[in-house]
Amino acid sequence: MLQAEKAEGALLPEYHRATPECPHPERWHMYDSMTAEAEVLEFLYTLVTTIKPALVVETGSFLGVSTLWIAKALKANGFGRIISCEFDPVVFAKAQEKIASSGLADWIELRNESSLEMRIEGTIDLFFSDSDMPIREAEVKRFLPQIRPTGIILMHDASSHLKVVRDAAVKMESEGLLSCILLPTPRGLVLAQRREGRS
Repeated sequence: MLQAEKAEGALLPEYHRATPECPHPERWHMYDSMTAEAEVLEFLYTLVTTIKPALVVETGSFLGVSTLWIAKALKANGFGRIISCEFDPVVFAKAQEKIASSGLADWIELRNESSLEMRIEGTIDLFFSDSDMPIREAEVKRFLPQIRPTGIILMHDASSHLKVVRDAAVKMESEGLLSCILLPTPRGLVLAQRREGRS
């Protein structure tokens, strides 16, 4: 949070280490080391305006930056909502402040709870997994039955360096649960769909 406050919303060069799949991370940008890369935020916006989801679920709101990019896209679509959760109460309070002053609060339901405990009503069209890395596999599996077969699952922090999320995605693919594409961004991004029910 201190890094984000110090940057004051300025774009910085991405500083995560080079990986075999992304040898030039400095070509990307970031607001801070926890929020998704700026180019990934733009991708989220375009994905939402492309697939027109009615329900987006995000885990790991952090300061609400990605939440706001998704909400801005929902507003451009003219419908839909995002439910986002942040477990840390201090971080949650900061995200609440940002969302309250954004003009996009009507599109967002922000919750201070664990992704492994929150209840979601309805069918999820877009699921963005960006919480604590060790629980990403568990949260995707938990919500998988509610994700539309034609819906999209994103898992951030899936670089070969960070490993945990990448390994979880590949494992779920080997178990026949997901079909995955590993996007070569500095921190890594999995783009996936569930296999069951897809025709």
